[in-house]
Amino acid sequence: MKPHKYVIVGGGMTAAAAIGGIREIDADGSIAVICAEMHPPYDRPPLSKALWSGQKTEEAVSRDAGGPGVAIHLGRRAVALDAANKTVTDDAGNVYAYDKLLLATGGAPRRLPFADDGTIYYRTLDDYRQLRRLADRDAGFAVIGGGFIGSEIAAALAMNGKRVTMVFPEEGIGARVYPKGLSSFLNGYFRDKSVTVLPAQSVTGLRRDGTRVLLGTSGAGEVAADAVVAGLGILPAVELAQAAGLAVDNGIVVDEQLRTSHPDIHAAGDVANFYNPALDRRMRVEHEDNANTMGRTAGRNMAGRAEPYHHLPYFYSDLFDLGYEAVGELDARLDMVEDWKEPFRKGVVYYLREGRVRGVLLWNTWGQLETASAMIAAKASHSPGELAGAISD
Repeated sequence: MKPHKYVIVGGGMTAAAAIGGIREIDADGSIAVICAEMHPPYDRPPLSKALWSGQKTEEAVSRDAGGPGVAIHLGRRAVALDAANKTVTDDAGNVYAYDKLLLATGGAPRRLPFADDGTIYYRTLDDYRQLRRLADRDAGFAVIGGGFIGSEIAAALAMNGKRVTMVFPEEGIGARVYPKGLSSFLNGYFRDKSVTVLPAQSVTGLRRDGTRVLLGTSGAGEVAADAVVAGLGILPAVELAQAAGLAVDNGIVVDEQLRTSHPDIHAAGDVANFYNPALDRRMRVEHEDNANTMGRTAGRNMAGRAEPYHHLPYFYSDLFDLGYEAVGELDARLDMVEDWKEPFRKGVVYYLREGRVRGVLLWNTWGQLETASAMIAAKASHSPGELAGAISD
């Protein structure tokens, strides 16, 4: 057993940001990172965006997370946490003692409820490499899911000239987030880009026929493809925290300084359930900005600071030649005010509850995140007429 001042469980963007945060305060304290993947920390968003468009290479997505006093243990999974004795044990039996611990365990992809041989649950660099190898052949793909990841992957494959069929249970692409008209528009937009779109279809089974995969659907029969990609979201990886007796509720519960129910254990990133004062609610966010900003704050606080995490994270996406940035609470069940300069091509969508702006979708509208965040934080009431033209680029 080797003692460390800091131990980080998880080797993703949050871990890399936490190392940077620690080093801003403590230049010398020893850091051990327990990373389940065989790759050191890397940026995840390019896996469904810039790596497919050629804007980035694999080398460019790597994070500079090493350095003196940092030991990154690849291919190791933490299996036990003893909070009382302040140790973590990995799946090879190695024991790591710590003064401060960060749980940046992320999440595991949701899986289909039946045999799914060969399905790519798209999340990691290895998933990208597997899909890229298939895409370099004359392959056709079935993409399950019409949400954030499913729509990005379908667009990326189609932009690379691949045959793509999307299958999802909602009436339109992004229906849980976008207004109904925008979601319906995207169905037609993807079809115009040669994607076969099968909305309102649940997946009922999967079987192999030689080298082909036959995907059973509730209304369209079987869909044939060379490979299946599933973008079904993730489940937060709370098992380690739960077994150690930490508070868990839709993620690992943290206070404003990102401490768990044990003061020497912090949590950050996809797995952390935190309170946001601008929205006056607890939330868990699975996006890059949150991973980077929260990871850095957790690292600084582990190293002795006491900084509250009050940041309201933003996120973004690219779909062919459309793109957006968004901040706050985006939920199609909220009241929505749409302010289009060009319907479904350029505009702003406001998400309201009881007249108060909770989220803002900046559709092909750029450079306005700060304005949108300030509008949410102001907690003021707005009529639909007051929102017309309130944000524009």
